[in-house]
Amino acid sequence: MASLKSWISALRPRTLFLAVATALSGSAIALSVNQFSISVFFLTLMIATILQLLSNMANDLGDFQHGTDITGERVGPKRTVQSGAITPSQMKRAIIVAIACAAIVGLLLIYIALQFMNPIYITAFLVLGILCIIAAIKYTAGKNPYGYKGFGDIFSFVFFGLVSVVGTYFLHTHLIDSRPWLPAIGLGFLTVAVLNLNNMRDLDNDKKSGKITIPVRIGLHNAKLYHAVLTIGSLLCFIGYSLLYSAHWYQYLYLLCFGIFIKLLTDIFRIKENRLLDPYLKYTSMGTFFLSVCFSICINL
Repeated sequence: MASLKSWISALRPRTLFLAVATALSGSAIALSVNQFSISVFFLTLMIATILQLLSNMANDLGDFQHGTDITGERVGPKRTVQSGAITPSQMKRAIIVAIACAAIVGLLLIYIALQFMNPIYITAFLVLGILCIIAAIKYTAGKNPYGYKGFGDIFSFVFFGLVSVVGTYFLHTHLIDSRPWLPAIGLGFLTVAVLNLNNMRDLDNDKKSGKITIPVRIGLHNAKLYHAVLTIGSLLCFIGYSLLYSAHWYQYLYLLCFGIFIKLLTDIFRIKENRLLDPYLKYTSMGTFFLSVCFSICINL
């Protein structure tokens, strides 16, 4: 029987900051236009969290299946399946439970948010939900995982950035407009930035095991430049949103959070050994969450 500590390690709770940040921001933007449902708010937080946990467990299992963690070069938290703390069959059962939870919460969310709407929207969200579950699993698990071919960044940007923020906004407002897109792109960039940090940290391990991530393709120095583009691009998106939609000076106060990311970016460029990047995954995730909280408060002042 796997210990509670092993399951907590497999679930990687530090990654949940990103999931909460995107759902929170989508809800806050909806609130800023006086369209907000408390039930939609909590259910979107739940589904975002479940999908992130599902992705983490599938990643743990997938890296075991493909022998990614046997090179001895891995730096981050120990993989629970590879270490034997959790058996593959136990992890598969946990993944099935997570899929079932995601389906239940997702269907309840669609019923509450869209029950009086055009069936086209209901169908679209059902399809999006299924695609989100598939994307969470297929990152490293199963045959031909897209994370092993350098496509993880694209899928993370789309599903854990755009879909999460814009989808949450739509579930509250039932509107398709331009308002949530810049924050969605900005948070999508930061989500990819965290993934890029993970891949820079594991560059040596991934290269030896045949996992072709962006840093493996372009090298550590260029991956840091890519990271800078993601970070600065995200900040520009939030500045653009405020210029378009903020009417008062105090609604810009959340921009002070940018100092966190500039400091992190400076430190990342100073680090010469990729193994030392591990703490910056947590710092960037927490910084993104803090930015999201401050953004959500300021735009509703």
